[in-house]
This record gives sequence, C-alpha cells and structure tokens, in this order.
Amino acid sequence: MVHSKLKDARLVKACEQGLAYRRMSIDADIELRAIRGIPEIIEGDDLAVEVSTAAAKTGLALRDRDILIVAQKIVSKAEGRIVDLTSVIPSQEAIALGEKQNRDPRLIEVILGESASLVRDDAHVLITETKHGFVCANAGVDRSNVDGENCVALLPVDPDASAQRIRARLKELLKVDIAIIITDTFGRAWREGLANAAIGIAGINPLVDFRGQLDDHGQELSATVLAIADELAAASGLLMRKTARVPVVHVRGYAFEHGEQRASVLVRPKSRDLFR
Repeated sequence: MVHSKLKDARLVKACEQGLAYRRMSIDADIELRAIRGIPEIIEGDDLAVEVSTAAAKTGLALRDRDILIVAQKIVSKAEGRIVDLTSVIPSQEAIALGEKQNRDPRLIEVILGESASLVRDDAHVLITETKHGFVCANAGVDRSNVDGENCVALLPVDPDASAQRIRARLKELLKVDIAIIITDTFGRAWREGLANAAIGIAGINPLVDFRGQLDDHGQELSATVLAIADELAAASGLLMRKTARVPVVHVRGYAFEHGEQRASVLVRPKSRDLFR
C-alpha cells in the first residue's frame, strides 16, 4: 500500500511538471528571424558588436530569454581558425589516405590534426572523432564560405567557451541575458541529408528530460529526452542556408531552461554508440 501511494504521488508530480512545461511551451508562438547585414568576418572581429549592430539596423532589440543561433563559420573566422593549405606538409598517412580517396593530402593532414581518432575511411568518406568528441565528416574541416582558394576553416577550439564569450559580451553591451547556440552542419547516421546541430552552447540546457512524466493517455514516459538545442539549430538552417549570407538567427518565444551545461552532453557515449 505504501509503495502504491508513493508511486501515485510520483506520477501526480510528474504529470504536474509535464503540464507546466507544456503550458510554458505553447502559450506563445516561436519566432525565428534572420539577422542580415553582418559583414565578412575576419580574425579579431568582435562578433557581439557585429551581431548587435546588424540586429539594431533591422529594428530588432534583443531581450532577456532570446536565443541567438550562430553559424560556426563566423566564430572560426573571428578566432583565426583558418588554415592555408599551401603551408601544410602532409604526412605519409595523409598521403596514403589522399591517394585512396583521390583528395588533397594537405587537406587530409589538417583533418587528421583535428581528430582524436579515425572512425571510418573508405573511397568516399572520412569520419573522425574530433578532439571535442564530435563524430562527423572530415573533423568539421570545411572549404565552403571561406575566402581563399587554398583555405579551409576548422571548428573552434572550444565552441562552448566561444558561446560563453559571445553571451557575456552581449550582456555587457546590451544588458540582456540571452542564450547562445553555435551550430555546424552534420550528416546523420540513420537518415540522408544534412542538418544543423549544436556544437557549442551557453545559457541553455540542451536536453529536456520527460522521463517519469505522463503522456496524454496517462502512460509514464521512460525514454523521452529531447535534444532541444539540436532542434533549434536545425530550425535555424531553414534561414541560414549555405548561400543566404545569414550566419545568425534570432529566436524568440521558446521557453527554455537556463543552465550551464556543455554541448558535450549531446554526444552519445562510445559505450552506447551503435556505430563505434
């Protein structure tokens, strides 16, 4: 009897928490807005200044609990994470992989340098685990939207720290408390096509855990943990696109939990990764 009462009380509490979250989430519409007019970013630029200036020119005043979703590429440019391949001397491993994949061995060398381990390589793909712990194509090294025929962009050294700096700087400039999500485009193991994913966060907990709550039919949820940072990142991709010159998207109206977790909590541990 005591066990039954405790279980009933727990389920009632879970139901109340679930209903509170639903009310918080659906009371307002979620708005996504492209922030246009951000100039070409170079090393040393203050992204918070550039973003806030571009936002103001479009009539957008940032508020507490807004979210800014920032493309990794402009963060990497501001932090000097650009490599000129003409300065790279490939190793024998890079030369061998380059011959196997018919790719520039200097590019392969940069990818290997950004990788903690090589997950898969064949004639068409090089999947690595980055030093951050992300499993992705080419360790996130990318030629697109980079000035210079022989230049490539690397991921930020610490995307979470990058997000924290942007957040702190905006708070200093505008006196607003907002969340930052830094995104990159990732492939997906079970599905075709690319989607934006969160690689750096500040001020927002990236997961929402519904386990222990009840669904609309009174069933207790046992496995539902939503990657809301990835969902927001993916939504931003509709406005960013590769050729749109929109590296920052503003989100308003999404009810999120403030927190100081890192993007690494989104990475499935190797012990539970079906592909490693």
